[in-house]
Amino acid sequence: MSFAPVLHSEWLKIRTLRSLVVGLAAVVLATAAFTALAGADSSGDADGDFDPLFTAFFGVNFGQIAAITFGAQAMSSEFQGGALRVSLTAVPRRGRWFAAKMTAVGVPALAVGLLTGCVALAVGKALLGDRADGLSWGEGLRAVVGCGIYLALMALFAAGLTALLRSGVTTLSILIPFLLLVSFVVGDMSGNAADLLPDRAGQVVLHETWDGLLGPWAGLAVTAVWTSAALLAGWWGVRRRDA
Repeated sequence: MSFAPVLHSEWLKIRTLRSLVVGLAAVVLATAAFTALAGADSSGDADGDFDPLFTAFFGVNFGQIAAITFGAQAMSSEFQGGALRVSLTAVPRRGRWFAAKMTAVGVPALAVGLLTGCVALAVGKALLGDRADGLSWGEGLRAVVGCGIYLALMALFAAGLTALLRSGVTTLSILIPFLLLVSFVVGDMSGNAADLLPDRAGQVVLHETWDGLLGPWAGLAVTAVWTSAALLAGWWGVRRRDA
């Protein structure tokens, strides 16, 4: 079987599972909601360190939770009820199947991530008012594109880790506390070393200015390295273990 029909079948799985569709919608809704809260809370902020671009994209901190949940659920569904055995019977070449699965996860995550970036920027600028006047068109475009790439990478990171661990619950139990707690604690204690963590590196692209080790695109490249490592580990797990 060629790649195209395999990809089509994997896309049908995602499109027809309500929990996955809801998960993608939650990326946009959670980001917009928390961006609105951040924009309203900082509307009178007079701090010289105020970053209007990151304030507009603050909700991504929470939208990424929905993105990794989508990636983990999309992969963990294969380990329920013998679904993986059926998939590999239809597509014996495991590499082709895994590539199709990850493409079916990454492409919609990228599309929703770009939409999320547009919504976040619009909501943030509307609430910040004249405080966002200094943002250039180029900065906004960079953040929107970076938001889409970042959320897609995080969804794929979760999918790869789930393929290795064979459990979406375990994956989320590791990633959600890490993103909400550990990353910030490590960041406060380790200085610039925390800039190499996948979430902190990838989110540099959402800032108007930055003073860490990495620039916007270098930060996304670091996140991509983490994601690639997770995908390689997941591929190893699918290839070496029984369905």
